[in-house]
Amino acid sequence: MKKHILFILLLTLPMLAFGAKKGYKITFHADGNSDSLVYMGYYHAQHRYFCDSAVNDGKGKFVFEGEEALKPGLYYMTNNRDRYVEFVVYGEGQRFTLRTENENWMLRMSVKDSRENEVFFNFKRAEEVYYQKMEEASHTVDSVTFQKEYLPRYRKSLDSLRLDFIAKYPESMISRMMLSTKDPDVPENHPDGTPMEKRERAEWLLEHYFDNMPLGDNFIIRTPKSIFYDRVMEYVDILLKRGEAPERICGLMDSLIDRAEGAEEVYRWLILNLTNYYLQSRIMVYDEVYVHLVLRYFATGKVPGVAPSLIDEQVEQATKWERLLVGKVAPELILFDTLRYAHSLHHMPGRYTLLLFWSPTCGHCRDIIPAVYKVYEQYADSLDISAFAILTEPDDGTVVKWKKFLADHQMTNPRWINLNGAEANVDWRQVYDIQTTPQIYLIDNKDHKFLAKKLNASILENILKVLGNG
Repeated sequence: MKKHILFILLLTLPMLAFGAKKGYKITFHADGNSDSLVYMGYYHAQHRYFCDSAVNDGKGKFVFEGEEALKPGLYYMTNNRDRYVEFVVYGEGQRFTLRTENENWMLRMSVKDSRENEVFFNFKRAEEVYYQKMEEASHTVDSVTFQKEYLPRYRKSLDSLRLDFIAKYPESMISRMMLSTKDPDVPENHPDGTPMEKRERAEWLLEHYFDNMPLGDNFIIRTPKSIFYDRVMEYVDILLKRGEAPERICGLMDSLIDRAEGAEEVYRWLILNLTNYYLQSRIMVYDEVYVHLVLRYFATGKVPGVAPSLIDEQVEQATKWERLLVGKVAPELILFDTLRYAHSLHHMPGRYTLLLFWSPTCGHCRDIIPAVYKVYEQYADSLDISAFAILTEPDDGTVVKWKKFLADHQMTNPRWINLNGAEANVDWRQVYDIQTTPQIYLIDNKDHKFLAKKLNASILENILKVLGNG
């Protein structure tokens, strides 16, 4: 008998699966609505996108329907003018009804067949009461009293409302979303009971900054900008302001990305956007973070859903940059000066060498190079600095402009060697990844290693002051 029951179950289960309703069907009914169309959209990191639209049936009813299920997150409906309401897609069936009155979509909303949205709208209505009280108070008391007394009181009440909601519905998406922006409570003491110093508490917060954010759940990327995107970028900004060493940032970025490994969308977004952030950074040592991220994730095939061409492009770029990091040996260059004498970068006289790639046809160069030369002149003798200045556009017309520019700006210091980039021992444009100009490095002649890069006049002067005081 049991075998027959099992056989029947095996036959019926595929039929049940085949007959199950897939995709989504969200009915939005706004009594009194005369819009011809209502749009549905979603958040994604710092952006918002439309994903569907529905036509009014003449009675204020709009049906959004699709064969593919919606991805979890916070969505919204709008008439693209003054009406707007958010709703939740998370952890339950995607066939439900939202019904409201046209004068206020959010406050008059009732929900059918979605527990997540039922608790969400209950919370939004309770929250709105406090916002209305704040608005009324702002018009009935003077601004000083409102800022000092009323506003803190209402904010405290709102915080209590949110904490109560989180405690009552800890697994709801809205609770998890609200908790995401809360800093973890930094302990006052070490596990052994000894007090933490201020520096140690700051370090602890860096390590635990995302403890309250469910980075392993893809819904978090489809939330308003202030929830996920701003939180991530604020963290990066904190590291920048603290001047964290690149090695330390690499470790923290790995920790952040690894938290999202179970959520492909979040994981991919973090890798792509953090890599791009450090690719664009003007801080001279932070290209090391870019190189690290590319070699750890792109080069090892750990970035899901990314075109092979993009992976190859990033790996090629990072490989070039890896040999140009501060602390690496500068690749040897041999070029000719204006009198056809050959000069070797690894055999320059002096304690330091300033390596420059520039052209008088470059607008930035025309501004930056004379200012850099002025700083160089100020420190060349006291710090024993030579200069290896390469013309990057060595065609006949530019050579004439180059020589005139040198004469006009009296760049005649014999230790500042002007070199024509037309002939060299290597393809210096490829070796030094010269895509824009000017590019300026400072090299220690003792071991030919890069001391600094991405220089302009003010940064160079600050570095030379430090070296002079050392």
